[in-house]
Amino acid sequence: MAAALQSPYRDVQVVYVRADRDDRALRWLEHRAREAGVPIERKTGEDIDALAEGSSHGGVVALVGERRTVELADLLPADRPAFVVMLDGIEDPFNFGQAVRSLYACGVDGLVLRPRNWLSAAATVARSSAGASELIPTAIAESAEEAAHFFQAKGLTIACATEDESVPVSQADLTHPLFLLVGGEKRGITRSFLRQADLRLEIPYGREFRQSLGVTAAAAILGYEVMRQRMG
Repeated sequence: MAAALQSPYRDVQVVYVRADRDDRALRWLEHRAREAGVPIERKTGEDIDALAEGSSHGGVVALVGERRTVELADLLPADRPAFVVMLDGIEDPFNFGQAVRSLYACGVDGLVLRPRNWLSAAATVARSSAGASELIPTAIAESAEEAAHFFQAKGLTIACATEDESVPVSQADLTHPLFLLVGGEKRGITRSFLRQADLRLEIPYGREFRQSLGVTAAAAILGYEVMRQRMG
């Protein structure tokens, strides 16, 4: 809820609060709502339950508009090398949200998604991302190849994580403008995208282990390695 009130990408029309709730977290939320010019209405517990339609709510629900997206070009900052990530083929909204959470924390400039994505499960994604999904600039591309073509023309290095002909992530130069594709556990990276990629990254292991990492762990490792190199 707090992230939605802060977000420039979603309109909050009204916040409904259970009439008998009064605590520090709620007072802080009410303060943020007033700052944003969003009205607050007290409701009975039964009314809140009906509005939430079976979802967990903690005594607070809101009427909000659709999540707005931006154009691909809007993800490119003017004052530093870009770092844009596309999450593709993730089949679980919790994994998706947790990946967004890590990427937002490590300073990603923007997120690219396909038209059919987990933003439709906004409540689940917002909770698992700790609100990051409401705050991160997000654009839509029909495919990873389309996004790669656009960003390659803008001078970004096109990268992905794969075991084939790859270099350990810590040995790659990630300080240049970068578009990174993180694929889901089942679908992975398509051959057509691999042909477009300028850089193939490998996450090395500390022991013999044949299984790939989950998307949430992979996104966190890749994102923080980019952050580490650029801060260094």
